[in-house]
Amino acid sequence: MLDEVLREGVIAIARDAGGAIMAVHDGDDFAVRAKADASPVTAADLAAHRWIVDGLARLTPEIPVLSEESAHTVALEQRRGWTRFWLVDPLDGTREFLKRNGEFTVNIALIEDGVPVFGVIQSPVSGAVWHGAPGQGAFRRDGDAERAIATRRPATAPLRVAASRSHLDPRTAALLARIGEHESIGLGSSLKFCLLAEGGMDAYPRMGPTSEWDTAAGQAILEAAGGCVLDLRGRPFRYNQRDTLLNGDFIALGDPALPWQEWVKELFATDGRG
Repeated sequence: MLDEVLREGVIAIARDAGGAIMAVHDGDDFAVRAKADASPVTAADLAAHRWIVDGLARLTPEIPVLSEESAHTVALEQRRGWTRFWLVDPLDGTREFLKRNGEFTVNIALIEDGVPVFGVIQSPVSGAVWHGAPGQGAFRRDGDAERAIATRRPATAPLRVAASRSHLDPRTAALLARIGEHESIGLGSSLKFCLLAEGGMDAYPRMGPTSEWDTAAGQAILEAAGGCVLDLRGRPFRYNQRDTLLNGDFIALGDPALPWQEWVKELFATDGRG
C-alpha cells in the first residue's frame, strides 16, 4: 500500500517543478541548446530537474533517482544494481514547451523490480495532477479537488486514438489505417496517457523511439485506471532491464480487450524491445 506521506510529497515536488517550468515559460530565458542526441534542452528542463532531484533526496534519501537530465552521469553497472528507484522526466515535451502550446508535463515514477508502481504527472500550464498506483486506483487533482478516474471500457467505435503531434511517423500512420473507423487526436507529451486514464481516449500507438522516463509515470497511472502499456508481443513494459534506456514500439490501451494484435501483426517483427 502506497504511503500517503510519500504520495503527497511527490505530488508537491511535481507541482514545485511545474512552477519552476512556468517561471521560465513566462520569462525571457528561452535559450535552447542541443544535447548529444540532438534533442533540445532549456533552462526550464534544468530548473525542474533540480527541484525534483533535490526534493526526492529529502523525501526518500534511500531511493536513487534516474532523471533524463542526469542519466548520462549514471553508469550502467550502477543503475542495473537498483531494485527500487525514481524515474523522472523533469520536462516531458520540450518541443511543445518551445511552441508554447501548453502540452508539456512533469513525470515522476517509482520503479520496483522493473515495474512502475506509482506515477505522478503534472501539467504546469493547467496545474492538473494525475497520479496512480496499480491496484490502488488512479486520480486527477485540480487544485484541492480530486476525483477517481478510469479508462473507457468497453471502448466502442469510433475509437479515439492519441497521435503524437511532433512524432507521427509513417509506421504509426500505417497502423492507424488498420484500426478502422477512428478519431485521431494530436496531443503532446505524457498527456496522452492521462487522457487514456480518464476515458478521454482509447488507444495510443507509438512506433518509434521514446525513452523509459517518457512512459513510466504514464504507465503506472494508466494501469491503475484499468488500461495497459504493451510491447508488440503483448508484454507489459518493464524498466531498467536492458543496457539501453530507449523503448521499443508500444501500444497503450484504455480497454485491454481491444483487438490490438490485429492492428500490429504486420509490425510484429520490428519491435525493438525483445
